[in-house]
Amino acid sequence: MFFNTQNISIYFEKYGNNDKTILILPGWGNTRATFRNIINAFKDDYTIYIIDYPGFGNSPIPNKTLDIYDYAKVIKEFLEEEQITNPIIIAHSFGGRITAILSGYYKINFPKILLIDVAGIKPRKTIRHFLKEKTYKFLRKCLKLLPKLKQEYYYQKLLRHFGSKDYNSLPLVMKDTFKNIVNEDLKIYYKNIDSNVLLLWGKKDTTTPLKDAYKLKKLIKNSSLIVLPTCNHFPYLEAITTTNKITYEFIKEKD
Repeated sequence: MFFNTQNISIYFEKYGNNDKTILILPGWGNTRATFRNIINAFKDDYTIYIIDYPGFGNSPIPNKTLDIYDYAKVIKEFLEEEQITNPIIIAHSFGGRITAILSGYYKINFPKILLIDVAGIKPRKTIRHFLKEKTYKFLRKCLKLLPKLKQEYYYQKLLRHFGSKDYNSLPLVMKDTFKNIVNEDLKIYYKNIDSNVLLLWGKKDTTTPLKDAYKLKKLIKNSSLIVLPTCNHFPYLEAITTTNKITYEFIKEKD
């Protein structure tokens, strides 16, 4: 099924038909397919909605550059259109950014939020990162000394060398969107979350390191943290049974 708004189309799927609802917000580049284990574990007791973000899965690439507020607004309007009220949120990685905006900016009070290795805490620049950034900017300026016909070729080589895997794997139209998103620090919105929050984190995560989890634990007043010692960035795939058990205990628990 598709939902359309702001000239943006997103694909979503619905499972179950129960009073209590779960909305799953995947990570950047992930789709509904990676959450089959969670969907199958809870669809008999909950109505579950899961979406493909613009540009991923079955959702077409948007014809304009977006930022995190655009993504969150699409999800907000999707909830309104589908008359989804009081859903429990399960968010992974990039999904945490959207949750922070929905809850901390739009003030949507979700009953419970499970944040799995989520993003949105902008890291401090290390000396290595600072030097890498300066080198890139210097070389970018040097491109102007080349003949115009060669400038684009060497510019793309710079991007492949200095850009992250996520950035380099994107189609051209999505690259500026990616830069908009990763440059947004969302601590202020995480701090405004009033919901009951569980942080579930892989100890070995190098994408969103464990130190981010401890920062979020301090920022979100009604939160607790569970660290899975053997997991990296995808606990729901790396420790399926444990993640499902923790999720079940958290969402069934009365406030």
